[in-house]
Amino acid sequence: MTDYKPMELMICVAARILEDNAIVVVGTGAPCAAAMLSQKTISPNLTIMFEAGGVAPVLRTMPISVGDSRTTHRAIMTSSMPDIMESCQRGMVDYCFLGGAQIDMYGNINSTMIGNNHAMPKTRFPGSGGANDLASLCHKTLMMTPQDSRRFTEKLDFLTSPGYLTGGKSREEAGLPKDSGPYRIITNMAIMGFDEESKRMKVLSINPGYDRKDIQENCGFELLWADKITDTAPPTEKELDILRNVVDPNGYIIGR
Repeated sequence: MTDYKPMELMICVAARILEDNAIVVVGTGAPCAAAMLSQKTISPNLTIMFEAGGVAPVLRTMPISVGDSRTTHRAIMTSSMPDIMESCQRGMVDYCFLGGAQIDMYGNINSTMIGNNHAMPKTRFPGSGGANDLASLCHKTLMMTPQDSRRFTEKLDFLTSPGYLTGGKSREEAGLPKDSGPYRIITNMAIMGFDEESKRMKVLSINPGYDRKDIQENCGFELLWADKITDTAPPTEKELDILRNVVDPNGYIIGR
């Protein structure tokens, strides 16, 4: 079996989720790597959009920011942030990738602060940027993150980007688009989805080298489990070759 790093596994898993002809808004880093890998393997017609305005560029090398000139290289459109957000609002965007310091059982994300005093937090993070808009308006939200009980927490210190709010129909009742919300959480240990009724986080697949005990012990709330848990397929030699030599040859992301 080919050796690989946890980040390489997460990127490969995310790339497999993005089907051909879908539209995805990505930031820099691992989400961009996943979209590039998907485009160069199973989804050649995947449309990649960047928050700063690049639409469907030809990504020969990894951009270092959403406003990097590479995000508009041979793009079909060089637009603006309002245009990208309007596309999300019109229901045209299938996927977005988000990150954060905390996530709860309903897929709500905190990327603002740690602590109970907004004026004087223990730790201040960048905040929403466009994350709230993307989480609110895109059909499916994806998240790639290492898993531990501090990050996967029962109660957020601050709600930056909405998931399924308090569960059930609360997202739809809050006025957010029907049939939108968190879709997959990809960690170094497992792949999670969400229960159709309660909207609570549910384990779908276990990554190589881990078991149920590992996954639950590294989560700050009780997880649900799918009736049939699958084993996550490790990266193939082809995926790793393209990821390492074409997508991220300098190891900016997979070298971490």
